[in-house]
Amino acid sequence: MANDAGAVFDVVILGGGSGGYACALRAAELGMRVVLVEKGKLGGTCLHNGCIPTKALLHAGEVADQTRESEQFGVKSTFDGIDIAAVHAYKDGVISRLFKGLTGLIASRKITVVEGAGKLVSPTAVEVNGQRYEGRHVVLATGSVPKSLPGLEIDGNRVINSDHALVLDRVPQSAVVLGGGVIGVEFASAWKSFGVDVTIVEALPHLVALEDEASSKLLERAFRRRGIKFELGARFSGVEYTDAGVRVSLENGKRIEAELLLVAVGRGPVSAGLGYEEVGVAMDRGYVLVDEYCATNVPTISAVGDLIPTLQLAHVGFGEGILVAERIAGLNPVPIDYAGVPRVTYCDPEVASVGLTEAQAVERYGSDKLASISYSLGGNGKSQILKTTGQVKVVSVKDGPVVGIHMVGARMGELTSEAQLIYNWEALPAEVAQLIHPHPTQSEALGEAHLALAGKPLHVHD
Repeated sequence: MANDAGAVFDVVILGGGSGGYACALRAAELGMRVVLVEKGKLGGTCLHNGCIPTKALLHAGEVADQTRESEQFGVKSTFDGIDIAAVHAYKDGVISRLFKGLTGLIASRKITVVEGAGKLVSPTAVEVNGQRYEGRHVVLATGSVPKSLPGLEIDGNRVINSDHALVLDRVPQSAVVLGGGVIGVEFASAWKSFGVDVTIVEALPHLVALEDEASSKLLERAFRRRGIKFELGARFSGVEYTDAGVRVSLENGKRIEAELLLVAVGRGPVSAGLGYEEVGVAMDRGYVLVDEYCATNVPTISAVGDLIPTLQLAHVGFGEGILVAERIAGLNPVPIDYAGVPRVTYCDPEVASVGLTEAQAVERYGSDKLASISYSLGGNGKSQILKTTGQVKVVSVKDGPVVGIHMVGARMGELTSEAQLIYNWEALPAEVAQLIHPHPTQSEALGEAHLALAGKPLHVHD
C-alpha cells in the first residue's frame, strides 16, 4: 500500500472487486495513474465470498458423487463421508493462491492500493481514513451483499445467508433453501452431494426462472432424480425455531422442518452511506444508474459491477471495468450487449446460456419468424461416457442468425465460449454447420444442433 494522499490521480476507484480491479488494471495499462480503494480484500465477492469458493464446494461435491457412483464405471471405491474442515482447507487454498496472484499483478502495474472504507465526498474525490484522494475521474465499484426478506432476521446460525454457508463448520442433516435462482440451486446441489436433505422454496413457477423454460424443466427433472425437493410457486411466510432447528412456513399452508434455513433471495447493491446521493449521483432502489457506457449523470463519475442494475456476474464486472477505463482513455469502446454475455449456473447438471430465451425471441421477432431445435445429449458420445443427460437448444431467426443457445448437462459451461461467438457474431445455423467439431467431445452437441437447424441433421432421430 502506498500513501499518495494529496496527489491527483487520473482515476480513483472505490471498490477492489471484479469491476474495480479490472478497471484499475486496464487503466494502468493505458498509462493512467490509478488509486484503488478497498475496505476488505482485493478480489471482492467473486474471489472471497462468491464464484470461486462456491465452485470449489461444488467440485468437492462432484468428487463425493463420483466416489459413491464409481462402480458404474468399473472402479471400486468406498465413500467414508465429508471432512468439512478439509473441504474448507482445499477451498481456502484455491482462494489464497488466486489472491496472492492478484495482489502481485496489481503491484506490478504500479497501482496505488488504499486499505479502508472509502466514501465519495465530491465528484472527483474519495475520502479514506480521513485522507482525501483526488482524481480526474471516479469509478464506483462497491459491489453487493446478500439480501433478505422484510422481517426475516438472519442470525448466522440457524438462519443463514451465502456468506455464512461458505464457512459453515458442519454438514447439516437437512436444509431449506429459500430462493431457486443461481445461488440457491448451486448450494442445494453442493449440499445434496454432501449428503444433506435439501428442499428449495421458490415463489416463481420454475427454478432458475430467468433461463429458457425448457432448461428450467430439465433442471427440475434432474433435481428430482437426485432427490432434491422443491416447492415452486410457493411464497415464504415465516420461520420459527424448533428444538432441532427451524420450521419454515409457506403461504400455501405447508411447513418444512430442517436443521437450518439458507436465505438465497439474491444480492443487493452496497451504496448506503457512501455519499453517492449527496454528490448528486442518480440512484434507484440503491443501484447507481448509468448509461450504456457505465457513465452516471455526473460527468466525472462512472459505476460498474453489482452496484449497477446489470447482470450480477463477475465477468460482466470485468467487462464493465475495462469499458470504463477505455472510455476514460478516449478509446471509444463498444457498449456491452448483455444478452450476449454467457450465463452459467454451476449446479449438477450445469445450466448454461447465451442470447435470448425462446420466450424473449418470440416477443422480439414473433413466433412465425423463429426456428428452434433441441438436441439431446443422449446422442452425444462424450456425454454418454460422462453419464450425463440434458440437451442443447438453439433458437434462430428463420433465414437469419442464431439468437439464443441454451444448454443443460455436465460441463455445459465450457461450451459457452463457442456459443457466445455464434451469438455475438450473428452466425447463421448453416455457417456453424460447416464447422467440424472434434470427436468425441460435448462440443459436438452444439454442432449437431446447428446441423439439424440448417436442415441437414446427422445423429438426430425424426
